[in-house]
Amino acid sequence: MGGVPIKHHTKGKVGRRRSHQALKPISLVACKSCKAPRLPGKLCAHCGKK
Repeated sequence: MGGVPIKHHTKGKVGRRRSHQALKPISLVACKSCKAPRLPGKLCAHCGKK
């Protein structure tokens, strides 16, 4: 059998818990050699340089 909730969770309590689940915007940086957008810490998909 599955677990049963012991107490009722209010909308505010649930909302405060879920307030940290939002997705953060992707931060892109420009490649130094070809100026294409890339993820920081990753190689450039266009030229292969960092």
